[in-house]
Amino acid sequence: MVRFKLSAMMFLEFFIWGAWLPLIFAYLPALGFTPLQIGLILATFNVAALVGMFFSNQFADRTFAAEKFLAFSHLIGGLAIGALFWLKGPTSKEFPTVMAQLYDPAFLSFFGLMLIHSLLYVPTISITNSIAFANLQDPQKEFGPVRLWGTIGWIAAAWPFVFILTDWDKVPAFGSVGFVEWLGAALGTPKSGEAMIAARASTFLAAGIASVVLAVFSLTLPHTPPKVGSGTESLAWLEALKLLRFPFLLVLFIVTFIDAAVHQYYFFWTPGFLENVGVPGNWITPVMSIGQIAEILTMAILGLVLKNFGWRATMIVGVLGHAARFGVFAFLPNRELVIAVNVLHGICYAFFFATVYIFVDEYFPKDVRASAQGLFNLLILGVGPLFTNLGAPYLASWFKIDDVKMDYYSVFLLPAGASLVAAILLLLFFHPPKSKSAAETSVG
Repeated sequence: MVRFKLSAMMFLEFFIWGAWLPLIFAYLPALGFTPLQIGLILATFNVAALVGMFFSNQFADRTFAAEKFLAFSHLIGGLAIGALFWLKGPTSKEFPTVMAQLYDPAFLSFFGLMLIHSLLYVPTISITNSIAFANLQDPQKEFGPVRLWGTIGWIAAAWPFVFILTDWDKVPAFGSVGFVEWLGAALGTPKSGEAMIAARASTFLAAGIASVVLAVFSLTLPHTPPKVGSGTESLAWLEALKLLRFPFLLVLFIVTFIDAAVHQYYFFWTPGFLENVGVPGNWITPVMSIGQIAEILTMAILGLVLKNFGWRATMIVGVLGHAARFGVFAFLPNRELVIAVNVLHGICYAFFFATVYIFVDEYFPKDVRASAQGLFNLLILGVGPLFTNLGAPYLASWFKIDDVKMDYYSVFLLPAGASLVAAILLLLFFHPPKSKSAAETSVG
């Protein structure tokens, strides 16, 4: 029963995130927000990751029972993101000054609610891990299958939108035609224009409902009391930061920043690109969820790959996966090939990000290991995506051919090139000690 509850917790935790993230990058420009406003709205999640590094690790899990903190966060955060369903974009399309953009009522409302949600949601990512580790009898063996339900939750959030974003007015009444013909029409008739914009707002309502459900469900989770701190943890992240003086760790830190920025670039540009190559609007989130399905399969073989190929080769393959995928997007924008190459997203995540987490656990001293994980997590959820979220909206205006068309060739050459640079850095300069004991001696 405990494992069932923890699995359901993970399912809902990542269902919330997976419900709104893939479609927000196309939704905000469609509402009429400017590049500055879009960048700031998207940056709320990354700012929350910066705050969460200290809040969740140094305050929340040492002050509150974890399940009660989870319930409070998801109740308030769920109401905040659910309210975005009713918000519209700016009434004006022209802003004479930057201050006019920042003080626009529609922007302030959207930004404020998204900030509230992000500040409350991001710490729960680590809090749910803490609850799981504290209540599993054998975390090393049992955590993987429990956390897997988080990925399943992300995938599950994508598929209902095939039908939510369908233009039912253009679909024959059920029973008036053959079932195969009816199903084909239902699956292949997306909404368009204002109707599609309005329907995409439902992503926030779905996230809000799931969040409130998790808030209530959290009260049934096993009691997980606050952790007792020793008083030295607050400076552990500084000790972890000092270890970057070792070249192999500094290189990994730089490459993680690049890869995190490129990873977010995928989410920013892919929804619009998929529509551009002919993917119906109601199929965008399911197509992008192919990456999460591949992630499940890739994680299953990650241990074997690391054992046979080692840290550096595995990470390089993960980074080059981005270059290959964006290369296909730029040079071979064929719909079927573009859909198929999304499978690389899961390989990129498992072979690089998951490998980085395992590597940090192996190579950092025990007393700063948790803070080192937080430091790299700061790059993956905070600094790297923040760089993309603030810069990519301006690229959208630079690479526009006209009001409708985009120069996707140039758009995707940038992350492909950045991924190649990151892979070369790993190949030439990432030389960790050959064993864990040698690593502890060198950085201890």
